[in-house]
Amino acid sequence: MDGFLLIGRGLGEAFSMFWSTLWALVLGFALSGMVQAFVSRDRMQSALGDHRPATIAKASVFGAISSSCSYAASALAKSLFARSADFTSAMVFMVASTNLVIELGIVLWLLLGWQFALAEFVGGVIMVTLLSVALPRVVPVALTTPVRERLQGGPSADDSPAPDPSRRGSRPWRTRSGWSDAAAYTISDLTMLRKELVIGFLVAGLLAVVVPAAVWQSVFFTGHGFWSSVENVLVAPLIAVISFVCSVGNVPLAAALWHGGISFGGVVAFVFADLITLPLLFIYRKYYGTAITIRILATFWASMSIAGLVVEYLFAAVRIAPPAPASTTALAGVGWGPTTWLNIVALAVFATLYWLHRTRSVDTSRYARDPVCGMQVERAYAPATRRNQTKTSFFCSDHCAARFDSDPARFGAADLPEPNRASLPSTTGQPPLTEGAAMPDASATAIDPICGMTVDIDTAPFTAEYHGQTYYFCAAGCQKAFTLNPEAFASAEAPQA
Repeated sequence: MDGFLLIGRGLGEAFSMFWSTLWALVLGFALSGMVQAFVSRDRMQSALGDHRPATIAKASVFGAISSSCSYAASALAKSLFARSADFTSAMVFMVASTNLVIELGIVLWLLLGWQFALAEFVGGVIMVTLLSVALPRVVPVALTTPVRERLQGGPSADDSPAPDPSRRGSRPWRTRSGWSDAAAYTISDLTMLRKELVIGFLVAGLLAVVVPAAVWQSVFFTGHGFWSSVENVLVAPLIAVISFVCSVGNVPLAAALWHGGISFGGVVAFVFADLITLPLLFIYRKYYGTAITIRILATFWASMSIAGLVVEYLFAAVRIAPPAPASTTALAGVGWGPTTWLNIVALAVFATLYWLHRTRSVDTSRYARDPVCGMQVERAYAPATRRNQTKTSFFCSDHCAARFDSDPARFGAADLPEPNRASLPSTTGQPPLTEGAAMPDASATAIDPICGMTVDIDTAPFTAEYHGQTYYFCAAGCQKAFTLNPEAFASAEAPQA
């Protein structure tokens, strides 16, 4: 019976933490959705070609205004790198997109105190600075060049997508469709991170009640001054590695660790370590190979530990005292206080965003929905695709694509054959892609490779030729998406050079 009571108390703690942060989550994801809808991805990619200080600053800003999902961030960083972004700048972008985002700061403030929210941004700047100095030396160009060539598909491929003229000079924030796109990004980000958030709150609530403080004190040394701080910032990332909880979802667990006695710097290092969980390390190995993955792990671990230690002693030097590690039972739960009123407003905002998302007129030539996690994906920039003769599926990351491969029927694709895993265009040694190519009389109809619509060959308004094969499109948007990333949509039986 005592076990059931402890579980009940743990669930109560989890709900209390969730209720205290609900409005902040909605606000943070809404802001992230607006930025993703209104900021050009072409501009981000073209600005990250080196690792000079100005470029690192841009990578940090672009990352901070992007989606906060660790899996999506790693996939986008890989895509930016493959499309000629500097490796260090791509890694900085990835770090900033999960550790300098608004929603993380707000949730830290509410669950742990404003000192931790400030430490996130100060420590983030320190970590970015350390990475910008260390990564070019630890991961030299000699290692990254062959990896980029493999990702691109050839030693001289130039797959940087051309700027989309339909977006140039537009003001999407003044249109219903622009706000509908922002709402779709918001809903898809929440959908994508729902498991991490639920797991994070549940684990944190149960740990706060079930695990005695003595257990944490046996893992994290206390009472030894500087050496305790050093041990804490070095061990904290290990807890993150084996916890499998990433992004905003690890903040509730950080609150449980703080309650258990870990140092201020240890909490900061733990929060930063969301990018070295075991699933992500396996993804890095797939992207970059074992040698670079080991270097990423060692450099990230050292940088986040140093950043946590520096923040702890920097705050002590300027007399910013960390909040007392009070029990999470002090959270108010549900009541008619300011938090409840903010949550009511947040739920109303969320309902509006959901309505905009459900009633939007989707530009299917530009957007698709990841069938695994539900994230909205721009077709031309999808990090991974899978296709059969009539349908192409788009994914936010190789992580979702791998889940799809393991059980296609679960995600509505029981008839898919062996997938075409090409996700980045390759033009090395291939015939040039041309628009408006002459249309053969091979058949009366063809399938638009972007949206799957049946197109009459004799009257198809738009065409493109690739690998000596002509493709037919129902609209200019579909043709544009194809020309930006042709190999992802080209038929599996297309001739190879």
